Amino acid sequence: MTNDFPRSREITSMTAGLPADFRAFHQLHRKAYIDRAMVYLGNHADAEEAVDAAFEQLLRCWPKVLTMENPAAYAWKVMKNRVIDLARARNRGPALLDNATFETAILKNAVDPIAALEESLNLYQAIKKLPERQQDVVILLHCRGYSVAETATHLGITEAGVRSTARYARRRLQQLLAKDNR
Repeated sequence: MTNDFPRSREITSMTAGLPADFRAFHQLHRKAYIDRAMVYLGNHADAEEAVDAAFEQLLRCWPKVLTMENPAAYAWKVMKNRVIDLARARNRGPALLDNATFETAILKNAVDPIAALEESLNLYQAIKKLPERQQDVVILLHCRGYSVAETATHLGITEAGVRSTARYARRRLQQLLAKDNR
């Protein structure tokens, strides 16, 4: 990986020489990219590394990116590819199920924590079975708490597209969970 782009701790002091539109794009999308990368990689440092590599790649071809019909959708794809590349380089697969276990630690206050944990793990298993776009929408909207508008911005799709994708994802999750409960 090259050092064309500064690491997160150095970003504020070192971005002055970068194009203003790139800095704005970076500021708008970086947190969501890290959130999505965290779900896949299960580690904040790895997520930052993969996202920074994606931004380095985008910076190298930034003028070309700006001429694309949908720069945000292209950048999202670049980020996801960098995340997958990092996971492969470290001989790891998606950490979504691992994250589910830790995120459900709050369930200790549940009436039936074992049943709640099982239900949560079933949900994460079902999310893993969704098509890629549906996974992205579900993770940003429901797992990470982004609004429909924010999700649309980060994925480079319309708000109607996010709502529609979320609706199809919910139906598919209901089918998958119903099948598992039989």
